[in-house]
Amino acid sequence: MESQEARKTPLYPNHLNLNARMVDFHGWLMPVQYAGVIGEHNFVREKAGLFDVSHMGEFTLTGPKSSDFINRIVTNDIEKASAGQCVYSSMCHENGTIVDDLIVYKHGRDDYMVVVNASNISKDFDWMSGKLGDGATLQNVSDYTSMLALQGPKAKDILAEVSDFDVAGLKRFHFRSGVMVCGIKSLVSRTGYTGEDGFEIYADSEDAAGLWDGLMTAGGKRIQPIGLGARDTLRLESALMLYGNDIDDTTTPLEATIGWTVKLDKKDFIGKDALLKQTAAGVKKKLVGFELVEKGIPRQGYKVTSGGKEIGQVTSGTFAPTLKKSIGLAYVKPEYSHIGSTFDVMIRGAPTKAKVVELPFYRRKSQ
Repeated sequence: MESQEARKTPLYPNHLNLNARMVDFHGWLMPVQYAGVIGEHNFVREKAGLFDVSHMGEFTLTGPKSSDFINRIVTNDIEKASAGQCVYSSMCHENGTIVDDLIVYKHGRDDYMVVVNASNISKDFDWMSGKLGDGATLQNVSDYTSMLALQGPKAKDILAEVSDFDVAGLKRFHFRSGVMVCGIKSLVSRTGYTGEDGFEIYADSEDAAGLWDGLMTAGGKRIQPIGLGARDTLRLESALMLYGNDIDDTTTPLEATIGWTVKLDKKDFIGKDALLKQTAAGVKKKLVGFELVEKGIPRQGYKVTSGGKEIGQVTSGTFAPTLKKSIGLAYVKPEYSHIGSTFDVMIRGAPTKAKVVELPFYRRKSQ
């Protein structure tokens, strides 16, 4: 149901013209699907999909102390990144729980862009502003910035046809700014949230419609618009975190699958002491991937049990179109977290057998 208070991205008219089914997603009217989730999912795996992700938040961080600031508030080591590199990281409270997961774009030592989750824009900006000292300026440019994601094995070819730079030469988790895409000044990165080769294209919001139309025209039969439904099944097959489901301010990176973003050997950062203590003591819950052995579909919030006793909870679950099986992520007690361990997922009150499997569930074929 559409909320009158929900915000709209600049591409809202485009979605309506494409007969998208719109839903209220964290206060934004967003397309959940166009032709159907499974068809859209498979199209991204086979060709290329175009996503409107303009609801995501973008902050700029500049000034002579900006490097010190960003390294103090995130768990990964931004100092080791080179200019033109993107760094995925968690950002934690003093107790080690997650404020948000984000990507830092390093233009240079005194110049950054930080991309945050749509549901956390205001919270993150207020939290970061409260930690800000002299010599660093933080600005929320989300209202003026649009972001499109072009994902899939054909994405590189399509983007190369409408760009003025060497798309193939752009490495994973790197970006180029000031480039032209469809005749529009853009910033292009190569990260992705689907498990496929993928690019993010940032431009001024007033140029979003032209960018969308240009990419759709260039892509022809190789491209389709993709909604949030397929975005979720794609990211889950690739075991990528969704804030509010798999991680939040009650979980730490060490409990989730993103402990690798915590660099305990770097200089002091917010949450370091708590994470050091948790490393020494061991976690009391751990996020695992599982697949159902019996018929059913796991969903967020379903209880996980063993011998009739609750041992955890599902955070994300779905029927995986690529794998043709039901999969999910769940926090469980550490003794049940080993590959091959079994437990039950309570689906409509019935215990349904599941086993822990290696993550990610899906890996794309090398191209």
